Amino acid sequence: MPIDLRPGQALRLLHEVNLCLVRDGDFDLSARQMTILLTVYLEPPPHTVRGLATRLNVTKPAITRALDTLGNMKLLTRKRDEADRRNVIIGRTVEGALYLDQLGNLITVKARGLPR
Repeated sequence: MPIDLRPGQALRLLHEVNLCLVRDGDFDLSARQMTILLTVYLEPPPHTVRGLATRLNVTKPAITRALDTLGNMKLLTRKRDEADRRNVIIGRTVEGALYLDQLGNLITVKARGLPR
């Protein structure tokens, strides 16, 4: 079911959600890190460094730096593809799934509170 938001409401929602994320203090993800995390969890696997770089139109080193951070936070994992050792497979974690579940709940709550 589509959600009908005016541009000002959409910006208010983005602001409210980001404000909560900054205040919470658990994870302060960059836009790139959040996009990578959401891509891995919302789009069908497999995900590789090369594939994410192509999908996001950024360099492989940029993906690697973001994955270093996301891995340290235990939101994603990385391992070598045994079938093709040149590839690095990006995996989901329980911590990452819980984080995104909480984020989805936060967005829902903030969207309900938008002025009409």
